[in-house]
Amino acid sequence: MFILFLILLGGLLSSAQIPNNYYNSASGLKGEQLKSALHDIIKGHTEYPYTSSSTDTWDILKESDSDTSNTDNVILIYSGWSVNAAQEYNNGNGWTREHTWAKSHGGFDTDEGVGTDLHNLKPCDNTVNSARSNKDFDNGGSQYIDGDGPTDCYSDSDSWEPRDAVKGDVARILFYMATRYEGDDGEIDLELVDAVNTANTYGLNMGYHGKLSTLLQWHNEDPVDSFEIHRNDVIYSYQGNRNPFIDHPEYVDKIWALTNTNEFITTNPIKFYPNPTSDFFIIESSSSDRIEGEIFNLSGQLVLQFKAKGQRKIKLSKLKKGRYIIRFEHDNHIYSDTLIILK
Repeated sequence: MFILFLILLGGLLSSAQIPNNYYNSASGLKGEQLKSALHDIIKGHTEYPYTSSSTDTWDILKESDSDTSNTDNVILIYSGWSVNAAQEYNNGNGWTREHTWAKSHGGFDTDEGVGTDLHNLKPCDNTVNSARSNKDFDNGGSQYIDGDGPTDCYSDSDSWEPRDAVKGDVARILFYMATRYEGDDGEIDLELVDAVNTANTYGLNMGYHGKLSTLLQWHNEDPVDSFEIHRNDVIYSYQGNRNPFIDHPEYVDKIWALTNTNEFITTNPIKFYPNPTSDFFIIESSSSDRIEGEIFNLSGQLVLQFKAKGQRKIKLSKLKKGRYIIRFEHDNHIYSDTLIILK
């Protein structure tokens, strides 16, 4: 049965309209190097307006998320309902556009660029969209029953669990956003974390979304299907960039499976300060165990390695001004954060 599943999945993936050599520069890479290579491949996409008399996000979603059994309709992400595509908002009685990576998890709005990226936008029922609000994604809570009926979604005070059929879709959208937006060229830096309550915590042109361990679970339990593949092809035909985690689901584990147990911890017991800094930072831990650290630039290149116990001053005089990713390995856990160097 497992072999049959792989054959069917391979057939689905092979039907995607992936350009020849599109992912060549990512071949053989993993971790930050793979994420950086994918970023370089998919950045700089063609932007469309949120609402316009010309081609806008409404128009493209009608095509990318059309109901295959009734092409006059679109499928709503959380409820799965098929509704008339022509009913754009319609005074709250139609459908709306859901920012899967919520706007308040990065401080952006609906301006062209991150706010209108079609890979992140999905058709959604208006009141279901309001119920999800800006909550992080995680398992649990009570079933959300809308005025139009049950949704098979669950919610609590700080998280939203979509219906099973789109859990992987949601995860792969967030993986795309965390890869597409890395803080270069004046854009925002979006990062996935293993936490909830991450709305409105952005700063220094950064935004966070969770919950990473749950998204990894959903990605594995709800594999890529033909609907996602069609959607990816349609959006590529307009924006000129693809969601790599639909074309190559294996990239997810190559980037975010950080330890043998897939454990990603964002509550960091290791202190480092000052940040932002210029020529050095102090690393501090109450543990006597050795800490191993690495610093990567936004191109994914390893620029500095260090080891420390207790408290140590790490010199940064050889590094240029900019944003870096710093990782610590300690007690069989890996911690990740952003380091800002000002000169």
